[in-house]
Amino acid sequence: MDLTALGTLILAILISCLVVYSTWDKLYRGRNLPPGPTPLPLVGNLLQIKRGEMVKSLMEVGARYGPVYTLYFGHRPIVILNGYTAVKEALVDQGEEFSGRGRMHSVDKIFDGFGVVFSNGERWKQLRRFSLTTLRNFGMGKRSIEERIQEEAQCLIKELHNFKQKPVDPRNILVQAISNVICSVVFGNRFEYEDLKFLKLINLFNETFLILSSTCGQLQEIIPRIMDYVPGPHQRINPIMERLLVFVSERVKMNQASLDPSSPRDYIDCFITKMQQDNEDPASEFNMRNLLLTVLNLFFAGTETVSTTLRHGFLILLKYPEIQDKLQKEIDSVIGQNRSPSIEDRSKMPYMDAVIHEIQRFSDVIPMNVPHTVIRDTTFRGFTIPKGTDVFPLLCTVLRDPSQFSTPDKFNPCHFLDESGSFKKSDAFMPFSIGKRICLVEGLARMELFLFLTTILQNFTLVSETKFTEEDIAPRMTGFANVPIDYKLSFIPRLV
Repeated sequence: MDLTALGTLILAILISCLVVYSTWDKLYRGRNLPPGPTPLPLVGNLLQIKRGEMVKSLMEVGARYGPVYTLYFGHRPIVILNGYTAVKEALVDQGEEFSGRGRMHSVDKIFDGFGVVFSNGERWKQLRRFSLTTLRNFGMGKRSIEERIQEEAQCLIKELHNFKQKPVDPRNILVQAISNVICSVVFGNRFEYEDLKFLKLINLFNETFLILSSTCGQLQEIIPRIMDYVPGPHQRINPIMERLLVFVSERVKMNQASLDPSSPRDYIDCFITKMQQDNEDPASEFNMRNLLLTVLNLFFAGTETVSTTLRHGFLILLKYPEIQDKLQKEIDSVIGQNRSPSIEDRSKMPYMDAVIHEIQRFSDVIPMNVPHTVIRDTTFRGFTIPKGTDVFPLLCTVLRDPSQFSTPDKFNPCHFLDESGSFKKSDAFMPFSIGKRICLVEGLARMELFLFLTTILQNFTLVSETKFTEEDIAPRMTGFANVPIDYKLSFIPRLV
C-alpha cells in the first residue's frame, strides 16, 4: 500500500470515528437526563474513573457537575446523587419512585432478582414485609435479641481473655461473634469459636467485600460485558456465593427434617411454614429460591458490615487513646463493673452514643450504597429519569457533607454532641441508607455496636505497639466497601 492510499485510509477511519462519536454524543445529549461527561462507545465513562478509585472518582465528577449527574457504565446511564439534600429528596421525598433495586453485575448471576435485597415489585414487598415481621417476632428491637447479644458479648470477653494480652488481628474473632447473633435468629443456634470450618466459611464474606472493592470488582460494574471474559479475582465471587449457598441449603434441609410448624425455632422454620401455607397460591413468592437467597442476604448483612465497623472503631480508638479513656470513664460511671451493659444504658451514655455514630459516619462502610432504580419515568429536579434507570445515592457524600458536619473528613464525636454534652441527632446520619430500602437489620446492627463495644471497653483497654496515623484510620474510598487496614492489638484486662 502506497503512502497516499495509507493516508486516505487513516483519514477515512478518523472521519468515521468522528461521525460515530458525534452521533453517539447527540444521541445521549438529546435525552433530558442530568448532565455529565460525554461517554464513549462500549466503555461509557470508564476514562473518568481512576484505576481502583471509583468512589473518589465519582465524588470528583460530582464536584464538577453538581449534586445530580449522569455517568455511563458501558452503554447504561447511571444517575449519581451527591450530598444530603439530593439523596433525601430522592429516597424520602420521592421515595416511591426511587424504591427499586438497581443491578449489581458482580452478584447478578447468583441473585438474579431473587432474595429480599435484590428483588423488586411484589416479590420484594412480600419478602420484606414477612422478614420484618418474623425478625420482630424473634426479638429484633425487643429484649430477647438484646439477651442474645449480651450472651454472645460475654462469650467474646471470655475468648479475648484467652489471648493473654498477645497482639492479635481482631478480624476473625469479631466476625465470629457478630455472625453468631444473626445465626441464632436465622439458624436457631450459634457456633463455637473453635469451629474452624465455620470461621473459614464466614471469612468468605470478607473476601467478597475485598473483591467487590478491588480494581477488577469496580471494572466489572462499569464494563461487565467485557470483564465477564477477563480473568481476575472478580471471577471468584460466584464460586464464593455458591459455597455459601451450599451451607444455607444444608441448614434448610436440617430444618425441613425436624420442622414443627406449631413451634418455629428460627427464621428458616417460619419461611418453610409460609411456603407450605401458600403452596396453592400462584402469586406467592415464598419458594425455595427466595428462601435460600434471602437467608444469604440476612447472613451477609448481619455479619460483615457490623464486624467491619467494629474493626474500624478499634483502629480509631488505638489512634485516639484519650477518646477510649473518656469512654471507659463514662462506662464506669453509668454501668460499673458488676453487671453487663444493657440497651437502656445508651440513653445515659451520650459520649458512647456519639462516638459510635461518628465511627459509623467516618468509616462509611458502604460508601456507594446498594444501587437503586426508578420504578417509573420520574421527573427529578427538572430532569427526566426513564423507568429502569439505575441510581447511585452516594452515602459517602451525605456522611461527609460539609453543610451537615463541621469537620467532615476528620474523626470528631462532637458532630453528635450539643454544647451541653448531650447526644445530638443528625438527619444526615444514614449509614444504613434511608427511605423504603433502608437496611433490614438496622435495629440489630445498632444494638450490636453499642453492646459489643461497651462490653469490650468495660473489660479491656485496647493497645497496640504500632503508632497509627490519620492516614491509617481514614477509609480507603475505593469501591463497594471500605475495609480497614490490617492491624494487630492487645486486649489488656482492666483493673478498676
